[in-house]
Amino acid sequence: MDSTDHEALPAVLSVSGIGKTYAEPVLADVSLSLRAGEVLALTGENGAGKSTLSKIIGGLVEPTAGTMRLGGAPYAPASRTEAEALGVRMVMQELNLLPTLSVAENLFLNRLPRVGRLPGWIDRRKLREDARHAMAQVGLDAIDPDTLVGELGIGHQQMVEIARNLIDDCRVLILDEPTAMLTAREVDLLFEQIDRLKARGVALVYISHRLEELARVAEQIAVLRDGRLVHVDAMANLTSDEIVTWMVGRELGEQIDLGVRSIGAPLLKVERLSRGKVVRDVSFEVRAGEIFGVSGLIGAGRTELMRLIYGADQKDGGSVALAPAPGTPPAPVRIDSPSDAVRAGIALITEDRKGEGLLLPQPIAANVSLGNIGSVARHGVVDAKRENALAQKQIDAMRIRSSGPGQIVGELSGGNQQKVVIGRWLARDCRVLLFDEPTRGIDVGAKFDIYGLMGALAREGRALVVVSSDLRELMLICDRIGVMSAGSLTGVFERDTWTQDALLAAAFAGYRSREALLHDLDTNEAGSLS
Repeated sequence: MDSTDHEALPAVLSVSGIGKTYAEPVLADVSLSLRAGEVLALTGENGAGKSTLSKIIGGLVEPTAGTMRLGGAPYAPASRTEAEALGVRMVMQELNLLPTLSVAENLFLNRLPRVGRLPGWIDRRKLREDARHAMAQVGLDAIDPDTLVGELGIGHQQMVEIARNLIDDCRVLILDEPTAMLTAREVDLLFEQIDRLKARGVALVYISHRLEELARVAEQIAVLRDGRLVHVDAMANLTSDEIVTWMVGRELGEQIDLGVRSIGAPLLKVERLSRGKVVRDVSFEVRAGEIFGVSGLIGAGRTELMRLIYGADQKDGGSVALAPAPGTPPAPVRIDSPSDAVRAGIALITEDRKGEGLLLPQPIAANVSLGNIGSVARHGVVDAKRENALAQKQIDAMRIRSSGPGQIVGELSGGNQQKVVIGRWLARDCRVLLFDEPTRGIDVGAKFDIYGLMGALAREGRALVVVSSDLRELMLICDRIGVMSAGSLTGVFERDTWTQDALLAAAFAGYRSREALLHDLDTNEAGSLS
């Protein structure tokens, strides 16, 4: 679409001079127009104001300044319900689903079909039919509408949330990091649905840090930095490097200097760790000062392996050993629970920071001190002065964008929430740090901050294990990479010897071996019957 076509499209929604202030301004003087049948990519670093602007448009947050118009008429929704009634819908990172209800019930929760005029009697047949139609739009045809949402994986739950927002008239659809937990096939289905919505004249706002997705799906791009709109342009006019420069205010290369490190003797040793079919006889070691990456396909057993090392799940066999002192050989330690792991000096930065890593309604100070009660308590009572001082130290060290230790963690951006989780463990002297998808949902500027932090931790002689679905990320920061496939560790590669093709081949190796075994079993069984 060229600029002439763009200008010819009618503006469905326009925002003018929008601003929002909490303890300090988080959004200032933002003006944008959304046009029918167009995707506007909204991007920027964590804390730049993307989610705040989206929540204002979606009726979840009231602006401090500015005005909005929808279809030419004044638009000032007092709630999300009011915005949805006017055709403005938002799919947030935090899913708005009830896990104990079925997919069909979640889709039509506020408009369940009734039998005649009988109150409380639900027409189950019509509910299923309507649900199947809504689910088919996002490729969920194979799922039974009566399935409880809590039984679905995160990716499928995300698609249910999207389907819920496409029911009835939708004029503006905001998608906030919609693909963060989707598989490649689900992403393709989402993009197919976006094409259908564009053909219907729906205006879309697409928020993502994945620049390759923005280029694929959006016609226009708007970049926020520090709460202000710094650039608006046609997507085709900008390269990925130029977008990053607008986002962070500086150029970022594809290389990173983690500093001079002295990699020492083995600090962590995992031997024949197993749990059912998800982790099978895995052994490896990580040296002091080393960053060891764990790669693999979704479902390969990477997260399960981290949880076994940390004692969050019960293992069937194997052992974890730690070096009692620098230069001494690792000795087995008994880890039956996360508290055992923490006492031994092992920390886990979980992939689910909201569900498992943070107390969202609590302030930064309480979250940082959660793993450090002994250092902030006096006579069994938390000393607020010590707690705030500890939190402020981590805020400064991690460059957490906040109003101070007292700010509620749930008010922070995703990247700053992740920094709070990491900061908690930095305040404690943990020699082994397990990072599970540490940069998921984090902008490129914050990613490089965390890479630099990892380098600093390694220089201190700590052992780091990093799980990531981004192979380029692992190749950028790791000294060695171990590859998981079908629950097994199929190879460990040194920096000087790995290639992307070799790492990908190892990721598929376990599945090929299993398929070959099943083929041989089928062949032998057929031979015995003949």
